[in-house]
Amino acid sequence: MKKTINIPQHLAIIPDGNRRWARQRGLKPWEGHERGAQNIEKLIEEAHKIGIKYLTFWGSSVDNLKKRPISEKKALLDIYLRYFKKLSESREIHENQVKINVIGRWKEQFPEKLKRVIYECLKQTAHYQKNFLNFLLAYSGDDEMKEAIKKIVQKYSSKIKITGKLIKENLMTNDLPPVDFMIRTGGEPHLSSGFMMWDVANAQLYFSKKYFPDFGPADLRRAVEEFTRRIRRFGG
Repeated sequence: MKKTINIPQHLAIIPDGNRRWARQRGLKPWEGHERGAQNIEKLIEEAHKIGIKYLTFWGSSVDNLKKRPISEKKALLDIYLRYFKKLSESREIHENQVKINVIGRWKEQFPEKLKRVIYECLKQTAHYQKNFLNFLLAYSGDDEMKEAIKKIVQKYSSKIKITGKLIKENLMTNDLPPVDFMIRTGGEPHLSSGFMMWDVANAQLYFSKKYFPDFGPADLRRAVEEFTRRIRRFGG
């Protein structure tokens, strides 16, 4: 695949199916999350080879950590802690000048130890501008949109003209370009919790029947190859 031919600039992935993958194998839910985290590492590397500049993963919704059993929640937070440490120290991240962003209500929901690790990861990569790796943690699109509206009401007078630019400037994802291509694994062809509703408005969608731990680099490459063959009309 040639990097110059219609490669999506911004790819967003909903990595669904970790728990079902584990259940099929008689494993604990967090073992599925562990395999999913390992797979994310592989997909990050493959996305860089393909030439994708912005790569976004949805890690958890606003309600995920509140509603899941405490044992699963603790295991998931431990996975986050270990993998953000790895990202901070990753040779590939620094060689490829990848800026890491974490978006959502994680500052409200995560324990201090984990937040310190994430802050350090953000600090280590803050000066990079070549590639961008984004994680949506304690994030929901409907929550993002409601918060944007609240900000606009609080910051501006009632006479302000509401434009797409103004809305985008007040979103949690304000620093990210629109999503060109969105992949959801897990065999359920739908969106959830208004996922990046503003940014996926004109995105091409791709649904894989594979659970996320089984959606490997070759699957990602095939999906992007399909994207390159599609014609984006933007309503035309």
